[in-house]
Order: sequence, then C-alpha cells, then structure tokens
Amino acid sequence: MFLSELYRYPVKSGQAQSLQASRVGLLGLQGDRRWMVVEEENGRFLTQRAWPQLGQLQACDDDNGELLLQAPGRVPLRVPVPAADDALRGVTIWRDTLRVPDAGDAAAAWLSALLGKAVRLVHCPEQRARYLPNGYGLNSDRAAFPDGFPLLLIGQGSLDELNRRIGRPMEMLRFRPNLVVQGAEPFAEDGWKRIRIGSLDFRVLKPSVRCIFTTIDPATGERGADREPMVTLKTFREKEGDVLFGQNLAVDGSGWLEPGMQVEVLE
Repeated sequence: MFLSELYRYPVKSGQAQSLQASRVGLLGLQGDRRWMVVEEENGRFLTQRAWPQLGQLQACDDDNGELLLQAPGRVPLRVPVPAADDALRGVTIWRDTLRVPDAGDAAAAWLSALLGKAVRLVHCPEQRARYLPNGYGLNSDRAAFPDGFPLLLIGQGSLDELNRRIGRPMEMLRFRPNLVVQGAEPFAEDGWKRIRIGSLDFRVLKPSVRCIFTTIDPATGERGADREPMVTLKTFREKEGDVLFGQNLAVDGSGWLEPGMQVEVLE
C-alpha cells in the first residue's frame, strides 16, 4: 500500500490543492483549512452546502506567506496572515464557538462581492485551534477549521467499489480527503486503528459521516439531480442513520508526507 495523493483546502469549502509534498503536524497538513468564511452578522461558518459559489474560490499561500485569493472574473487579492491576538472575532463552526483573528476589510469586501452576502474571512493560528469532538482523540489533539478532525483518509479501492456500484465515476475530490491510499481492498481502512506512512504514525479516530456536499461536482459547482453518490452510499454504507465513507485521523508528532510513501497498518 502507498500514499497516492495529498490534498489540502486552504479556505474551508474552497477548491482543493493537489500537493507533491507537505509538512504534517498537530493541525494536519500545513495550511489546510486554516482560513474560513463566516457571516458578518453572527460569525457562523459558510460552506458549499448552502453557498456553492465557494467552489469557485481558489486559494494558496504565495511566496511572501500571504494568502492569495482568486476566482473567475475577479481581480486576485493577497491577504496577510493576521496576528494571533488582533481583531478577534467570535465564530461558530457546528457546535464549537471560538475567537479567532479577522483578516481585514479588503478580504471581507472581496469575498462579499463573490458571494453576494456580507461575510468576513478569519484565520486559525495554532494556539487558538479547537479541541476534537468529545470522546475522540487525545487531550492534546486539535483541529483548525475542518468539520471536526485534522485529517481525512480514503482508500482508492473504496472509491473504485463505490463507482462500480453507481455505474459511473465519481471524483475523489467530492469527498475532500487529505490522504488517498492505493493498494488496499475496498473499505479496508474501516478496520485500521493505527497506521504508519513514511516515518509518521497516525491514529484512526472515527469514520467520516457524509452529507449532501458529496453531490456537488467539484469541477462545476453544480449539484447532481440524481443525488449521487449519496443514493448509492445509503444502500450499503449507512449505519444508525449516518452515511460513512473514509476515516478521520490524527498524527503523532510532525514530519513530511509525499505521494509514493509506503503505508503500513500497525493495528
């Protein structure tokens, strides 16, 4: 088995970046979901579930360490990383509330024009990261702005089996993984507790619960009328009302990952 793909999502619900290598640590892949768009009025997070325009948003770190925002028909904008204790804004992501630095008026205006709604852009420094959902991981584990966990792994074999059942290909990016593993049987990752990739050990914490987000085509931002892949997933991957696909992880220590690294099941 080997690590075949690495992805990060600099702004939550924005477009993916395919990586040839990445540092990984407490908050997952370096730069993954460290930024988030929130409603100006109440600080509640926005995603493509309700705001498909976020699928047009391309974001990356430029050579100066600033965030570069791009979207079709928009002049690109560079956003400096705000200081960890400056312009703190209360935000809500699912059941979590936290105070994180606001990225300023220029970023807010750019994104508000893109979405047609008054929004702000916020950043999560490591010292302000969230605890994981109750009952999962260690007290030392943290996450920035993913739905709940620092890393998501999916086996390529699992997607291949899903596509076989659907009868047409679904893109891996519908499921927004960080790590894709090739060479394992379909859904083998369901039985893993600890794995090693390269020199790093990872703990498998819980299955990933999927939602309507997976029905959005990552290339077009359009929602499929046939509601796939959720319709097919519900026929064989539903447990106690939750549709499961992929596994959430945490890493012990820090280091580097790159595609081609061997994946070993430790437990």
